[in-house]
Amino acid sequence: MSCRIDRLVTDDDRVILRISGRITAEDLDILRETLARESRQVAAIDLKNVLLIDRATVRFLVVAKATGIELRNCPPYVQEWIVRETAQTNSEQSQRKPRTTSGSDDDGEEDL
Repeated sequence: MSCRIDRLVTDDDRVILRISGRITAEDLDILRETLARESRQVAAIDLKNVLLIDRATVRFLVVAKATGIELRNCPPYVQEWIVRETAQTNSEQSQRKPRTTSGSDDDGEEDL
């Protein structure tokens, strides 16, 4: 494992996962398991001591953030990468949605 995960419990009984080192796709299963087995709600993932991440990790963080987990002390390059990944994911999802038409046109032209 190339990263370390420290578990901190706050006064209001919420959990913060502090990650140190490098987070790669190989580490994500352990991180997912840690999140899944927490009996308390994970409030945040602290990335202050993260040295390096890969694209799979950024995608994981995008999903974590979307589910309400706060990303604390996120390095600027990671924040920018998350913004780009979120935009790309949203764009891909909107392109996959089937087009709907208000009815059938008899003129033979396609709706654009």
